[in-house]
Amino acid sequence: MPPNETNSGEDELIRLLLKRQSELNSLLELTRAINKNIATPVLIQMLEVICRNYLQIGKLRFLIAEGNNYICISKYGGTFEPTGELYKACKHLKKIKEPASLEGIVHPVLAKYDYFIPIYQKNKAIAYALIGDFNSPDDMVSNDLNFMQTIINVVLVALENKKLFKERLESERFQREMELAAEMQNMLIPVQSYTDDHIDLSARYLPHQNVGGDYFDFVQVNDHEYLWCIADVSGKGISAALLMANFQASLRAWVSVEDDLAAIVEKLNQIVLRNTKGEKFITLFIAIYNHETRKLTYVNAGHNPAILYLNGEATLLKAGTTIIGAFDELPFINPGEMQIEPGSLIFNYTDGLLDREIETAKIWNEDRLLSTVKKHGKLSAEKFNQAILHHVDHHVKAKPIDDITVLTLKFK
Repeated sequence: MPPNETNSGEDELIRLLLKRQSELNSLLELTRAINKNIATPVLIQMLEVICRNYLQIGKLRFLIAEGNNYICISKYGGTFEPTGELYKACKHLKKIKEPASLEGIVHPVLAKYDYFIPIYQKNKAIAYALIGDFNSPDDMVSNDLNFMQTIINVVLVALENKKLFKERLESERFQREMELAAEMQNMLIPVQSYTDDHIDLSARYLPHQNVGGDYFDFVQVNDHEYLWCIADVSGKGISAALLMANFQASLRAWVSVEDDLAAIVEKLNQIVLRNTKGEKFITLFIAIYNHETRKLTYVNAGHNPAILYLNGEATLLKAGTTIIGAFDELPFINPGEMQIEPGSLIFNYTDGLLDREIETAKIWNEDRLLSTVKKHGKLSAEKFNQAILHHVDHHVKAKPIDDITVLTLKFK
């Protein structure tokens, strides 16, 4: 073999070895950066440097899947096409699963590039790369295509890990926020039992999720009057809990300075409307009982009617107004008034007691609830609540779809 041919072969081998060494060094630099959790923009810049300097790629378009759409996270060289056009062009090659030459492909976008590199995961395309404008037409060989595919895969794995890590942090942060909201809500829930010479009270709160929209309260206003309420805030989660907290503070503030129940409800409507701009509303049943006169005054603001039980009869307490927080001024407000006989029982509840996952209207509805109240109305407040919840658990069975709150008062 002539000496010049031998030298030529050795030079080519050295060139290839140096090129492979450069590729390995670039891959090492990339993995080190990933291990240091380098920022995504810097990671993309490193990819572009490898493509430009080591692989001599003059033009790159790199698209990745994000949900149901694709975004172009890296592009340089030539005139930039809209991402939608790039994606449609790549979809034109959906049958190609491996890096391939675009020579002979007749397409207005694809004709601008030399090679197409798709990345698939479980038969789903998660990324596309279009490359072209090489410094030398002979620079891109099969090994280079495979290396390009390798570094794209490395970058994709890094981006996916970053995404999963971010989602985990957000999930943990959200979980902690929900725990704090639940703790806050539990602090706002008043004592769940109360008894004295005039009244016996028992309440149960069963949130459907960690944080719910139900609320109840009980206040001894003075030596001879008691006020209680039960409410349901539209929506769930932290926003409902915060609105409930504000509502409780507003209610207690107005109860301390105002003894007219209609005026209190009107003020609460204004406060809720101002705080929520009409985007949320509250249903409410609120009542005041005077044990000296045995007079009960109540307002039902769009809530499930409380049930008054006495001597085997059950009466729905419906008088009042509409939901609060939906109107600048309540269209009407008609408080209900009545005398409470000894031995009477008033049962308050939220709609979660009746609402179930599957249709149960034939076996569990307001009429069935009235029958159950009549059956157990002679019990103490605590035993009455136990009987109601036991009936629901064992006879209705279908799971609730909302928070459940029950508040029962027995008048001595």
